[in-house]
Amino acid sequence: MGRNFVLIFSLFISAILGLSSCNAQLLQTGKTERFTITENKEGKRVDISVDGKPFTSYIYPDVLMKPVLYPLRTSQGTLVTRGWPMDPRPGERVDHPHHVGLWFNYGDVNGLDFWNNSTDIPADKKSGFGTIKHRAVSKMTNGNNSAELEVTTDWQKPDGTNLLSEETKFIFSEAGTTRTIERITTLRALGEEVSFKDNKEGLLGIRLARELEHPSKKAEIFTDAAGKTTNVAKLNNEGVTGKYRSSEGKEGDDVWGTRGNWVNLNSNISGEPLSLVILDHPKNVGFPTYWHARGYGLFAANPLGQKEMSAGKDVLNFKLPAGQSVTFRYKVLIHSGSNLSDDQVKTEFNRFATRK
Repeated sequence: MGRNFVLIFSLFISAILGLSSCNAQLLQTGKTERFTITENKEGKRVDISVDGKPFTSYIYPDVLMKPVLYPLRTSQGTLVTRGWPMDPRPGERVDHPHHVGLWFNYGDVNGLDFWNNSTDIPADKKSGFGTIKHRAVSKMTNGNNSAELEVTTDWQKPDGTNLLSEETKFIFSEAGTTRTIERITTLRALGEEVSFKDNKEGLLGIRLARELEHPSKKAEIFTDAAGKTTNVAKLNNEGVTGKYRSSEGKEGDDVWGTRGNWVNLNSNISGEPLSLVILDHPKNVGFPTYWHARGYGLFAANPLGQKEMSAGKDVLNFKLPAGQSVTFRYKVLIHSGSNLSDDQVKTEFNRFATRK
């Protein structure tokens, strides 16, 4: 009896101590976790914050034909993505309604255009467009140094059948005045081979705030792969200071249609110097990527559209056999307080490229 009592009492004390230790850890975690992710299923969004301040949101409203991260903010809260058509701001361009926030899709997937799809497409033209549907949030992980969001989406044909399944992990972090977003996306072909025919509309895109554009010198007309034209007007250039620079030393409009490990967009918004950078990864198909970077505010990496981006010098026409998968990795830097130098960006690229 006495021996059993001692054993039970010992187990009881151990349990109490274990619970106290666990509670202490939980309390400590609650105090120190900087990054939080909050899902709002009814609002069709997932909000990411750091130190209680908004970073970005993963949104998938019915008015968008794909999920996007929107908006993107610097550590000071400054918006670096265009507001229109979701939240229009004065002086913005109102072209290309499918350019929203930060997104990932392509202009020719088994003949379907996923890139240009929007609510502006007439019903009688919808048969030529694909839609990416959010299926589920798979995992959310808060943390002190970063937060991770994992989602599942379906690339659908106009009849609603699935062509590709997508698994994406986002890693959000902030060090000093630099915020970063890593996107690791795996696409799997389902019941048939999937062809990504060379097309200039792809793959990872950001639509920039007006201040980050290149100063507008003249009105321009741009034509997509289907021959549809879009007029882009010349606007007031006050406060517009953006300038691209690639890893190969190309600058401004000369970046478009060239390859590079990264592109750095330097600018200044209301006295806040900043840099917005996209880093490619050596394991990506088509590395180093071609850059679909336009002065009017489209900042995109396109490794798959090689024929269109190189005026026919290179051809890829990537194919994904049924049941097979391919993974793409990108990292976006949002740096506030200064314009990043080539050496600084190169250091970040080397760190990203060698990380396992």
